[in-house]
Amino acid sequence: MQTNKSEIAPEVLKGCKNGKLKHQEMLYSQFYSYGISVALRYSYSRDEALEILNDSFLKVFNSIASFDAEKQFRAWFRRIIINTSIDYYRKTKRLIFVENTDYSKVELFSQNDVNSLEMQDLLQLLGALPEVYRLTFNLYEIEGYKHEEIAEMLGITASTSRSNLTRAKKMLREAFLKQYNYSESQKINYLYPAAK
Repeated sequence: MQTNKSEIAPEVLKGCKNGKLKHQEMLYSQFYSYGISVALRYSYSRDEALEILNDSFLKVFNSIASFDAEKQFRAWFRRIIINTSIDYYRKTKRLIFVENTDYSKVELFSQNDVNSLEMQDLLQLLGALPEVYRLTFNLYEIEGYKHEEIAEMLGITASTSRSNLTRAKKMLREAFLKQYNYSESQKINYLYPAAK
């Protein structure tokens, strides 16, 4: 089965555009793992992630006629999942935005620490963050959006987005140290490295 640049076999794409259930199921199967991995970063549970993913697939099937087969499907699909995640949290009214507080910029983890973490560990650490911090962290650090873009997406100011990111990093660092049983002196040295 030859695929085009969009990563979808032409007959599957054509079938989806024509509303064929068989082809929609093929597309769902092909991109389920990728989609759930993105949705899990934006949700507190697998059930929430599945709800976000299924809503995203419905949006895909409803708007696939406008999809350009010369573009990458994963990038288009990821954007739909991100927007669906933001809509989901707006709908459930669980986002609490904290206004800007001046924090010094903090480094999240050293490279050695990150290399020793598994994806499940990272998801667990992210899952412990308040939703607004997790959304901001994902959008900025993982998806690569600028603070101005995040502000527009979430209905906040760019300075609040920066503040939320700083707080998210601080909370992730503290959760990491706690979870991996650093001693108190190690925590102090890690959180507040001596000036060089």
